[in-house]
Amino acid sequence: MEDEEDTTMTTEETNNKNNKESLESEVAPAIISVHPEQHSVAVAVGPDLRVFNLREGCPVNLGAESNISNHKESIRAIRYGAKGKLFVSAGDDKAVKIWDTDSWRCLCTVSTEKKVSAVAISDNGQFVCYADKFGVVWVVELDGLYENKSLVQKKGSPLLAHYCSIITSLEFSPDGQFIVTADRDFKIRVTVFPKKPIDGAHEIQSYCLSHTEFVSCLAFVYNQDHPQGYLVSGSGDSTVRLWDFTSGLLLHTCDVGSQAGHQQTDGIESNYYAVTSLCATPDGSSIFVAVQGLPGIMLLSCNLSAKSLSVLKVVSVTGEDFIPTSLGTSLTSDFLWMVMGVSNLPGFCSSSLARVRAITGLKKFNSESGDDSHNILEDKQVPCGENMLQQLQGSLSIDKEVFSAAAEAVKTSMRNLLIKKQYSVERRDFRKRGRNDKKGKR
Repeated sequence: MEDEEDTTMTTEETNNKNNKESLESEVAPAIISVHPEQHSVAVAVGPDLRVFNLREGCPVNLGAESNISNHKESIRAIRYGAKGKLFVSAGDDKAVKIWDTDSWRCLCTVSTEKKVSAVAISDNGQFVCYADKFGVVWVVELDGLYENKSLVQKKGSPLLAHYCSIITSLEFSPDGQFIVTADRDFKIRVTVFPKKPIDGAHEIQSYCLSHTEFVSCLAFVYNQDHPQGYLVSGSGDSTVRLWDFTSGLLLHTCDVGSQAGHQQTDGIESNYYAVTSLCATPDGSSIFVAVQGLPGIMLLSCNLSAKSLSVLKVVSVTGEDFIPTSLGTSLTSDFLWMVMGVSNLPGFCSSSLARVRAITGLKKFNSESGDDSHNILEDKQVPCGENMLQQLQGSLSIDKEVFSAAAEAVKTSMRNLLIKKQYSVERRDFRKRGRNDKKGKR
């Protein structure tokens, strides 16, 4: 009997070791963020944060003063503040870095206990919020950062929690009154952002409950007639949904999976056409959606008066198997920026891959007629041309075979991260015993 138990434990230990190795080599999708006035564009792939200054036409040298400014592991979230003065990056190295976008000096580093999955900056620039993979949202007060010329170390204060569910997206409402959080357990929570957030947020406004898979991304749509706006969510259930977030009422559901050619058949994963990223035009009339397995992007029309969503068209990138992993746009320009890429791509020598494309003429997309192919810019047509692409991509030439491998790697990575694994009772007990993140006894 003892020999049998030893054999069982050896097998479990081997599986645990393999799981750890798998996590260490897990790919991270490339993500993109755009300055609200398009002064710069930032791309993160793996631990590399690449920023290009579009006003001066030159790359930004991050962390020039000290290597301590660089991330050590994969970056999972990047974000410009509403006024463009602040930029935040965070990820698997359990560090949240706050940057001044004028000098691109790292103002502050916040050390976290868990890996970070999402970040947000309040519209007034006074608070940075970040979420970790254990479902806790933390808040950092930024008072006095600009006056201090040296790198500041700060600690976050717990704001709210989702009870051990990975938080996938974090957004402030347009008026700053609410903070909205989404998780892998299909939930969207709307919380009143308190006057003293350091003391915690205790008032829940509503829950938006209808998705049947993980919620991957959030965005707000609003205009002059609807200043408070509505909430838009994308999910692994292949839908984009429109919400009255103050009441939690579902207003409309748009099935983008069926529009992308998805058909429910045996052997096909339910998240094959998962929505991975979305962003809206400043007037709230259009929503751009990135969908796994769909080359290009999907354009949705958003009628705020009718409280409805509808698919206008799929905008394909001709000549490339380009499946975006992240989308970004600014408040003032007519550009949609897209990136496709991964880090730690299995079977290839390159440690990271990124491909950046841009689309212009966003307002023209409201028309259902006409040829839209001219709106997708060639490399030489993007702002600052190949100089910019060289900085953000790392290379100007990417093999078609690598594109296909990258798309598959991202799909597998998202499934492993956001689809809950089912374990037996014995396996769960063993995993608890082998956890290395338990706090020491005091």
